[in-house]
Amino acid sequence: MTISNSSDFPLPAPASVLEHITDVHCHPTDSRVPEQAIKDLPIRICAMATRPSDQSLVRDLAKANPDRVTPCFGYHPWFSHWIALDPSKSKEEHYRSLFLDNSNTQNTDAFERLVALLPPPISLTAILSELRQNLTDFPNAMLGEVGLDRACRIPFVAPSDPPYVENESRRELSPFTIPLSHQLAVLEAQLELAVQLKRNVSVHSVKSQQATTELLDKMKAKYRKDWDAISIDMHSCGLSAQTWQNIEKKHANVYLSLSTVINSRSPSHKELIAACAPHRILVESDYNDIRYLTRQTWDMVRTIAEVKGWRIESEWTYTDEDVDVEKWGVVKRLEDNWLRFQSANHIPVKRRRDRRKMELDSDESDAEW
Repeated sequence: MTISNSSDFPLPAPASVLEHITDVHCHPTDSRVPEQAIKDLPIRICAMATRPSDQSLVRDLAKANPDRVTPCFGYHPWFSHWIALDPSKSKEEHYRSLFLDNSNTQNTDAFERLVALLPPPISLTAILSELRQNLTDFPNAMLGEVGLDRACRIPFVAPSDPPYVENESRRELSPFTIPLSHQLAVLEAQLELAVQLKRNVSVHSVKSQQATTELLDKMKAKYRKDWDAISIDMHSCGLSAQTWQNIEKKHANVYLSLSTVINSRSPSHKELIAACAPHRILVESDYNDIRYLTRQTWDMVRTIAEVKGWRIESEWTYTDEDVDVEKWGVVKRLEDNWLRFQSANHIPVKRRRDRRKMELDSDESDAEW
C-alpha cells in the first residue's frame, strides 16, 4: 500500500507497520471527513453509527472507501429513548412512560421543557428494518455502537445535524435518564439481528457492569452455538480487571478494546490490560476526527506494548514462516487478534468438574500463544 501523509499530521510509525493496525472503534462521521484525510489514512478503521442521522453517513464512507473502512450500524444507548417499543403511543405518551410515572411529579416542568425538544419517536420495527438492510448490503459490516449506559442524562437540546462536533456545544443536562429496561429491550432486539445475520458487535457499557455480565450470560444461554458464532468487543472497556477475567473465563467470544481518550482517564486501565489474555485484546481510538485516528490508536498500541512487555515493531519483516508468537511484536499480535475476532466461530467454553470446585475451561488457552 502506498501511503502519503500531510506534514501537519506526521505518521507516528512506518506506514509498513501501521497498515497492519485496525482501529476497531471510532466515529469519523461525527466530524467532516476531508477527502485527502481518508486517502492518507494508513490504518483500517471500524466506523460506528449511533443514531438515525448517521447511519447513512457511515454507509457512504464505507461505500467510497471499502479498503479502509468497515461500517458498523446500530443505535447507541444515548439515543435509545428516541426508539418506541409501542408505536401506538403518541410522542408525549412515549416519553412520559420513560421519564415520568404517577408518583413522580417534581420533574413535571423539566419534562415539559424536554419533550418539546425531543424528536417524534421511531418505532423499533422501523429501526430494525433499516438496520437489517444496511447489514445485508455490507457483508463485512458489524453491529455498533450499541450497549448500556446508566450514567447518561438526557440534555435539554434538540437533535443535532451532522457534523455533530461542529453543531454540539456544552449542553445543560436534564434530570432524566433512560430506564435500563428500555435500553435492554432496544439492545437485545439489535443483538438478535446480529445473531441472525452472524455479525460481530461493538458494545458500550458504562456504569453497567452487572447488567452487562447478566446480558452476556442471557445471550449465551438463549442462542447457544449461534452466540459463539459471532464476536463481541467491549469497547473502551471500563470493567474492573476481576469482572473482565470472569467474563473471559465464561465467554469464548468476548474481547475488549481500549482507547487513550477514554481509558487513560482511569489509572486502573493498565491493570485491565495486564489482566486480559494476550489473545483477547484489541485497540481503538474512539475518536471523532479522522485526522487523529492513527495517532490516537498508536498511543494505545504503545501502552499495551508497555504493559504486556511486547516489543514495538520499527519495520514489518514477518513472513508466513514466522509462527512463533513469542517472537511477535505488539502490532503483529493485535493484527492476529483482530483476524480471529473477524473470523468468529469460537469454540464454546465447556464446564469441567474436579473434586473441589466447578472450573470454567476452554479449548482456547489463556496462556500466551
